[in-house]
Amino acid sequence: MEKKNENQVNIELSDEIANGIYSNLAIITHSPSEFITDFIQMMPGVPKGKVRSRIIMTPQNAKRFLEALQENMQKYEQSFGVIDTGNTPPMPPMNFGTPTTQA
Repeated sequence: MEKKNENQVNIELSDEIANGIYSNLAIITHSPSEFITDFIQMMPGVPKGKVRSRIIMTPQNAKRFLEALQENMQKYEQSFGVIDTGNTPPMPPMNFGTPTTQA
């Protein structure tokens, strides 16, 4: 007799979602009950970005996601080497038409 795994989950992935969405900026906000992450696409030299996706999670699921992402980053770097983030800004420069200040 074959045992069925009770923890097995069937996940459907539509063609549209399978193509993915490019994002080069993420903005994260939170309340006591949820974390909201807006994935944004910014174009160089354009002061306006577009939210491509918004993900809303409970704090517990957000923490599980953080742990899973950290684990996968470690596995990636073990396979492909350390990711250098020192030479690239964490987000594209944003110039909203205001003059730059100098000290």
